[in-house]
Amino acid sequence: MNRVAIIILNWNGINDTIKCLDSFRHQTYKNFKITVIDNGSTDDSLIRLEEYSQKNKYIKIIHNDNNLGFAGGVNTGIRHALSEGFDYVALFNNDAVADKDWLKKLVEAIKPNDIGISTGLLLHRDGKTIDSTGDWYSIWGLPFPRNRNDKAKKAPSGGYVFSASGGASLYKTEVLRQVGLFDEDFFAYYEDTDISFRAQLFGWKIVYTPAAIAYHEQGGTSKKIPGFTVYQTFKNLPLLFTKNVPCGLILPIGIRFYFAYWLMFFNAIKNGRGLQATKGLLMSFVLVIKKLPLRYHIQINKSVGSDYIKSILWRDLPPDQTGLRKLRNLFIRSK
Repeated sequence: MNRVAIIILNWNGINDTIKCLDSFRHQTYKNFKITVIDNGSTDDSLIRLEEYSQKNKYIKIIHNDNNLGFAGGVNTGIRHALSEGFDYVALFNNDAVADKDWLKKLVEAIKPNDIGISTGLLLHRDGKTIDSTGDWYSIWGLPFPRNRNDKAKKAPSGGYVFSASGGASLYKTEVLRQVGLFDEDFFAYYEDTDISFRAQLFGWKIVYTPAAIAYHEQGGTSKKIPGFTVYQTFKNLPLLFTKNVPCGLILPIGIRFYFAYWLMFFNAIKNGRGLQATKGLLMSFVLVIKKLPLRYHIQINKSVGSDYIKSILWRDLPPDQTGLRKLRNLFIRSK
């Protein structure tokens, strides 16, 4: 039975983390260890985690002195898992709880040789609606969660997806060794799409199974920091595009992407979020320049072509881009 390292990130959210850890007591897949990464918490998280781990010997606690974000935090756990020779790494949000078969079903789904990442049915905490069934990357250069806010009973059947949610997915360590760990410059938001995009470029497939169910309190951590989501969004979207979009798709996706990006930026200003959006925009310039050598490395070593990547993209705007869709339709009608 393959060994799984489950990595859970905690930052001043110990009450959620304890509930999360409790949900793993009854997993039907038994060959796992949990590593809780405390990401520089300033509350009583460390004390309570140590108390919890004393009663549950399958849990290891690692403390980061500073908050390294989602990407840096989980990388701490991934490096530990790689050094210990685990076969798979599972990432799980601390504000989520797992169904008893969650890990078993993800392991079953990831078994085929060409599958590098498996993800499941992530429901909102009440179980009535969907948080995600994996993620898409659109021809507009905008990633988004599949089926968000759809009724749970309408969850799709299993199949390939573009990207897996970092909040509840399973990764072969072979993939992580090949494509690299999470990009810590993302800090949070779209770092999971970035690593999935890299996996796709290196020839790995990503699969979704509705049998692996978890329940998530969406945005439970980001709500603690005003303006955090806006800043990270405007910082990370150009970074995701620059690193991963193949040369053959740079122009068609890039034209749409930057049109959408600037409209989103001006809309943020209109809605009183201009300061955070501007900070994110300026930081994106810095990071895009920094990442150009990495882009070269990714693109020169990829094993699939632009046609394949084009074939697995979402062929329209993301469903939540209603304003952009109205503008596009108005432009089409005027012609």
